[in-house]
Amino acid sequence: MKGRKFVTTSGIEIKEIYTWEDLKGWNPEEKLGFPGKYPFTRGVYPNMYRGRLWTMRQYAGFGSAEETNARFRYLIEQGQTGLSVAFDLPTQLGLDPDHPMSEGEVGKVGVSISNIEEMAILFQGIDLGSISTSMTINATAGILLGFYMLLAERQGIPAEKLSGTIQNDILKEFAARGNYIYPVKPSMRLVGDIIEFSANYLPKWNPISISGYHYREAGATAVQELAFTFADAIAYVEEVRRRGIDVDKFAPRLSFFFNAHMNFFEEIAKFRAARRIWARIMKERFGAKNEKSMRLRFHTQTAGSSLTAQEPENNIIRTAFEALSAVLGGTQSLHTNSYDEALSLPTEKSVRIALRTQQIIAYETGVADTVDPLAGSYFVEKLTDEIEERVWEYLEKIDAMGGAVSAIEKGYFQEEIAKSAYEWQMEVERGERIIVGVNAFKSEQKEKERIEIFRLPDEVVEKIIERLRKFKASRGKEYVKTLEKLKKKARTDENLMPYILDAIKAKATLGEISDALREVWGTYD
Repeated sequence: MKGRKFVTTSGIEIKEIYTWEDLKGWNPEEKLGFPGKYPFTRGVYPNMYRGRLWTMRQYAGFGSAEETNARFRYLIEQGQTGLSVAFDLPTQLGLDPDHPMSEGEVGKVGVSISNIEEMAILFQGIDLGSISTSMTINATAGILLGFYMLLAERQGIPAEKLSGTIQNDILKEFAARGNYIYPVKPSMRLVGDIIEFSANYLPKWNPISISGYHYREAGATAVQELAFTFADAIAYVEEVRRRGIDVDKFAPRLSFFFNAHMNFFEEIAKFRAARRIWARIMKERFGAKNEKSMRLRFHTQTAGSSLTAQEPENNIIRTAFEALSAVLGGTQSLHTNSYDEALSLPTEKSVRIALRTQQIIAYETGVADTVDPLAGSYFVEKLTDEIEERVWEYLEKIDAMGGAVSAIEKGYFQEEIAKSAYEWQMEVERGERIIVGVNAFKSEQKEKERIEIFRLPDEVVEKIIERLRKFKASRGKEYVKTLEKLKKKARTDENLMPYILDAIKAKATLGEISDALREVWGTYD
């Protein structure tokens, strides 16, 4: 196409051909090594997918706990191997569904969960001891983790057997997503409380999923995605170490969440570079001794921002290539987006196609038969090195600003992302980047193709609110005492997780627990 650029999303120019000359002085022992060994470029486990395939973890959640439970069970029947929960906006912002600010948002972008009984309905018929669950929740992460732990206790499953992940990454909310509640300092304290608590009581649980995904969705390049994610990760490690906790006690359970976008080889190189960077950060910066502390374990989701409302079936093809890049890049877990997500919540048909995409990659293509099959490619190795170098440059700049918290407060992350998003859009508008069906190869068909659209019935919200009223009416006054104690402890440096658990046991709701902390800390503006 006229004016087409041969550059990656990060502005790395792509040569016409790569040869051994591009890797002059390249030391395979230092840069590559073996899978399962430092610096983990080739993967975090020696035999990768030959030993165990990645977890197929489709993100789902809408309406009430019943609807979402039905979707979970459908996905498990279709061969999904892990659960991933999407929560609605009120749940993410610490508001019960009967709060005036929740009106119009209950159940819309995820499931509404305000108390322990709703959590019980959400996982009805699902054995929490035999499946791992990821929960995309941040400002209220400790409360949702508390619901999950106490529900498992009801099922007779001890905390030490629970497997899963809580996102609990508040810094990217301040910089890219906006679903925060409290000011930065107490928000960071809560993140640290959850990591510390999990290190003591939840040995198989990932207490944080440090997320580059949302930076990328906001417009960051592949290099910025890694740089800002690792800067945040450094801030979290420092927060926990300030408590006098040895890095090797908690670092093995830190996990990450990345985006798989459309520039196929850049994405593969990004994942490989990411492992090498994290290994070096943990070994050289934090003095980790345990190799498990240096392993970058990550979940990947295909790029929501690459989905188009125009010719939505094209999204099936986009998602397949993005998923393939994640697998070739060595992901531990994967969500594939549904083709209709630019239009609505996905239908059963579209989520089945999305899951089948992963299953076809896993069982039919042969790409999982050998570890890191692109290792040694002149192009891939050079691109991996270039991404790594650019990420380190960003990390040095962020360190000079005083770290991630300071850089976010100064607006640095936000400005860099906005600039990249603008440049990308201008390239699309000028036709320098082709989006099929959008700025090139557009269908001449005048009538819009009929796509089944998912609609949430109005009565679902009424049912959620009525059930909450009954829950509140069924309890005594013990929950008030637990909330007062939580407020008192929030003014100290004590870990708040035990007091959040006490409040949940006394039937306090998510909104009431959040309000107790708001009363002490205020909110971020």
